[in-house]
Amino acid sequence: MNISYALTAIMMKISRVMGIPVLLAAAAALAAPQGRGGQAPSPASQRPPRSTTPQTYAPELISAGQVRFASQCGFCHGRDAAGGETGPDLTRSALVAEDVRGDRVGPVVRSGRQEKGMPAFDVSESDLAAMVAFIHDQKTQMESLGGNRRSVDAADLRTGNADAGRRYFEGAGNCSKCHSASGDLAGIAARFQGLPLLQRMLYPTSGRPAPQPAKVRVTLPSGETVAGSLVSQDEFVITMTDGSGMRRSWNVADVKFSVDDPLQGHFDLLGKYTDADMHNVYAYLETLR
Repeated sequence: MNISYALTAIMMKISRVMGIPVLLAAAAALAAPQGRGGQAPSPASQRPPRSTTPQTYAPELISAGQVRFASQCGFCHGRDAAGGETGPDLTRSALVAEDVRGDRVGPVVRSGRQEKGMPAFDVSESDLAAMVAFIHDQKTQMESLGGNRRSVDAADLRTGNADAGRRYFEGAGNCSKCHSASGDLAGIAARFQGLPLLQRMLYPTSGRPAPQPAKVRVTLPSGETVAGSLVSQDEFVITMTDGSGMRRSWNVADVKFSVDDPLQGHFDLLGKYTDADMHNVYAYLETLR
């Protein structure tokens, strides 16, 4: 098994034991293609366009711009201007590459791009100048990097075989026991593309509200049974919240227990997926539009 899969499986286990959501930054490593033949490299592996007019800014202006950018733009473009939930990576932007001290960035900030979901912002000249300084500083840093692989492009993931993925989905992966291409997964590739689709496949709660906790039933040495919601479980201790809301724990060696978790199948597969399995299933899910 690929080491990256083992590490991800460990991350998933830690997240469930401690109740901490994992954003699957490691999925970017898992997604690396296993050979692209003669295909052109994806945009994510390309260097960003060079700034047509190199610019330098005072450190204090960059620092001020970092604060303002994070508060006003970071939600969409990422706190480092390298892309976020909905906004593109500004360090790769052709517009930023051609900008000279805000002459191109400024009009976009103030007018917005409604067709792309970007609202107009009413910012002062000083705030705009500071944000422009920060954006250009981030771009300059990115231009100086070597390999410069920043993210995973959707094209990076298209290395699998959809027919093989369907066979795995319906066979060895046992996915069809809980999911249906014409039911809950119908149109999933129209709702998620690229890395978000892979994340939902590997870790289905990614980007969602916390799911209902798994149910657990513990049988004590006396024969008494206690049922409730699972809080955590590891090799030594199992903890639940019982029907009265009380948190209770037992050494796993001292009790018998069963856990009913609809998501367990996903976690079990993390330790079984081969590179080919993962890319093939992803290719199959991409056909469900």
